[in-house]
Amino acid sequence: MTKHLTLRTRTTPAGPVLELIGELDHHTAPEVRAVLPGLTPRTGQQLVLDLGGLAFCDSTGITVLITARNHALAADATVVLAAVPAHLGRILRIVGLDQVFAIHPTAQDAETAWHTVPD
Repeated sequence: MTKHLTLRTRTTPAGPVLELIGELDHHTAPEVRAVLPGLTPRTGQQLVLDLGGLAFCDSTGITVLITARNHALAADATVVLAAVPAHLGRILRIVGLDQVFAIHPTAQDAETAWHTVPD
C-alpha cells in the first residue's frame, strides 16, 4: 500500500497556508518537514495548517504539527489548525493538543480571526 500526501501552499495577508491532503504518517512526514522552512510567517502573522483533506494522521503526524508550531513560534508568529477532521479532532482532545492549537472551521475563518485580533 502506497502512502500518499499532497501539499498545497498559498500566501494570504495573514501568513502562509499549508493544505495537507491524504495521509500524514511516518512515510509522508518528511515532506511536510521539508516544506516548512519555505513557509516562515513574518512576526505577528500565522501559519495555517489546513487539514480538511487529511484522511489519516498517526503519532508521527502529530509530531509534525508540533514541529510546525515550533517553527511558527521561532518566527514570533502563531500556528492555527483549520478544517480538522473529526477523527483527528478527537485525538487532539484526548492528548490535550486542542489546548495548544487554535482551531478554526476553515482556513478562511482562521484568516478572518487573524484580521480581527486587536493590536
